[in-house]
Amino acid sequence: MRLSSRQALAFLTPALLVYGVFLLYPALLGVQQSLTDSTGIGGASFVGLKNYLKLFGDTEARAAFRNVALYAAFVTIVQNALGLAFASALSGLPAVRNLLRVALITPSMIAVLIAGFVWSYIYSPLGGPLNALLARLGLGSWQHVWLGDPATALLAVAAVNIWMFAGYSAAIFLAGYLSIPQEVHDSAQIDGATGWRRFWHVDWPMLAPATTVNVTFTLIGSSKVFELPFVLTKGGPGDATQVPGLLIYQNAFSGQRFGYAAALAVVMAVLVIVAASAQSTWLRRREARL
Repeated sequence: MRLSSRQALAFLTPALLVYGVFLLYPALLGVQQSLTDSTGIGGASFVGLKNYLKLFGDTEARAAFRNVALYAAFVTIVQNALGLAFASALSGLPAVRNLLRVALITPSMIAVLIAGFVWSYIYSPLGGPLNALLARLGLGSWQHVWLGDPATALLAVAAVNIWMFAGYSAAIFLAGYLSIPQEVHDSAQIDGATGWRRFWHVDWPMLAPATTVNVTFTLIGSSKVFELPFVLTKGGPGDATQVPGLLIYQNAFSGQRFGYAAALAVVMAVLVIVAASAQSTWLRRREARL
């Protein structure tokens, strides 16, 4: 039965109301606040683009955006590479596949704040399990102040993100593997395509939809990172792990620069939307080619 325009609108209205109240209105309010000198308390005066001009000249903001770009790129590449490797291995282990799949996604079920506190202990330079394990393995020279060194702090935070969600990526890739018809693999085997050749010429092209989903989710999620730097480093040492989400929080609630924080949020939202749209468009076109 085909719905009339009035019936379709009636079905859409509740969803549109929820979207407008909980997403569109706050977004427009944030843009409006970014054009003021609001402190979050009391009245505010219109200042035009002053907050945006300040943002582009703010060295801390530039460091935050640079850090989140590096963070998102590293997490997206490594997390999905590991997820693909796990999925490839599990696809050939049907007897234990479901059990191991549950084990892989278990870290993603842990609250991010709890994971952050656990890993802050693991990374602890004094008695932390990671340095203790390195010493026990005879790798004492590898011991390090992981979160206290600007050279390793951002990578250490990213490693926690990857540990939490690599299994989630693996589950999506595994679903892609299981959707490949067995006849395709049988034909590839008859043609002599095994191992790496089968992966590159058969599996990888047919995993294109799963790749699009994984890369999109990972890029958006890692670009919005806040909790892990907040718990593990507070943005330090220096500005080594400062990210826009943390900088927005600090300006809005600690510095009482609500208007400036809103400008940061607007710029961050625009950059995430542009980046996610660009890569999604490119991956969708890749799907069509393959």
